[in-house]
Amino acid sequence: MGIRASIAVMPGDGVGPEIISEATKTLAAIADRYGHTFDTFDVAIGGAAIDSFGVPLRPEDLAQCQQADAVLLGAVGGPKWDKVEVARRPERGLLALRKGMGLYANLRPVAVSESLIDTSPIKPELVRGVDVMVVRELTGGVYFGKPSKQWRERRGRAAVDTMIYREHEIERVTRLAFELARGRRNKVTSVDKANVLATSRLWRDIVNSVAADYPDVELEHVLVDAMAMYLVRQPARYDVVVLENMFGDILTDEASVIAGSIGLLPSASIGAPHGSQGRRRGVFEPIHGSAPDIAGQGRANPTGTIMSLAMLLRLALGLNDEATVIEQAVYATIARGIRTPDIAEASGAAVSTSAFGDAVAAEIGA
Repeated sequence: MGIRASIAVMPGDGVGPEIISEATKTLAAIADRYGHTFDTFDVAIGGAAIDSFGVPLRPEDLAQCQQADAVLLGAVGGPKWDKVEVARRPERGLLALRKGMGLYANLRPVAVSESLIDTSPIKPELVRGVDVMVVRELTGGVYFGKPSKQWRERRGRAAVDTMIYREHEIERVTRLAFELARGRRNKVTSVDKANVLATSRLWRDIVNSVAADYPDVELEHVLVDAMAMYLVRQPARYDVVVLENMFGDILTDEASVIAGSIGLLPSASIGAPHGSQGRRRGVFEPIHGSAPDIAGQGRANPTGTIMSLAMLLRLALGLNDEATVIEQAVYATIARGIRTPDIAEASGAAVSTSAFGDAVAAEIGA
């Protein structure tokens, strides 16, 4: 028997509308196959919201997202809005959305498909078998610390950003990482800069305290600069990686290269579980940006967005089988040589964004 769920759809800016279109096409194929009803409604965010309403996210639109079962987002930002005051920049809409929905962890899986091993710039023997879940803290750190400002001194201009972390922020994201590891390979790697930063020393202390509750899970600590090297030298050795906000932002972009393209990777920004089944309301989006240089050209890879939809179905709605079907359809499509320009084989022709989405939907229907 099918379920009924409401999903707020936020296309956003740049290639956002194009990739979201392919994800909703996939969602429709799942609805047809399983008899579900997905009530979707569009919500403006980022530059699109600034153009229409003067702000990157209206309070009434945030309220709609808070009431939905999940949010599917494309991308925000672009050079068009570079000169908008900081408080009204497109990215502020995304930060307000995460805060307003109580989302404290960003999950970014990095897995390498066998059919895409040759697409990665890293040697095949290093990337084969890579399956990493990166857990990035979302509510603390330098992105939210106060003061954050610029000023002028006698010798010239100066600026300050404040990095702050609180115990409960570190503890909850760490517990999530250990719980995830228990369902995977029972290993957590915590990344910090404890040899320099006071926030990282606090981070390490709290991670060690949490680890005592999970004696079955192996824990290791790695300094962030060393981790930047290890990610490309031996990525297959990692299972669950947990780290603070800015470190996570940077290292997951590096990790995207392992898979072959930043367009391949999904993410889920989630909060505390709700209900007896442990589902998590959240925002599901690809990790890449708005790519304004290729917007409107049909060149964007919708894989990350479609795979984000799979995460939405699994984590927010408890539809594990449906999520697996989407993932298998994406892998099968790529294996058949149907690929967007960023992952196209040298001997094969690239397909458009919509053609790739059509192929995935057809695979689900079949």
